[in-house]
Amino acid sequence: MHEMAVCESLLSAMEEAAQAQNFSRVTRVRLAIGRFAGIEVEALRFGFDVVMRGSLAEGAELVVLEEDGSAWCFDCCETVALSHRLASCPKCGGERLVPNGGTDMKIKDLEVL
Repeated sequence: MHEMAVCESLLSAMEEAAQAQNFSRVTRVRLAIGRFAGIEVEALRFGFDVVMRGSLAEGAELVVLEEDGSAWCFDCCETVALSHRLASCPKCGGERLVPNGGTDMKIKDLEVL
């Protein structure tokens, strides 16, 4: 379950931000996660609760904003919105698609004290 490692990286980023911006507590974390990021949201929520115990983010609310996926279609030469990686192009039915959006995860903002 790589979501635990993702949560550990998230905690490290929050600790670095806390030192740089002089805050001691995180009460809410908003993450934007693309549909194609390969993150299982429920596993991430579980990992978040476990990894944040005893840290500056213990008890923090985790808000996940799911971002749509998109891909470049080599058949019709357009960027199209996709609901999942294995979908065909909604414009031409082509299957030669390369994801170009919704592939990452980023911290949108932190609510801190």
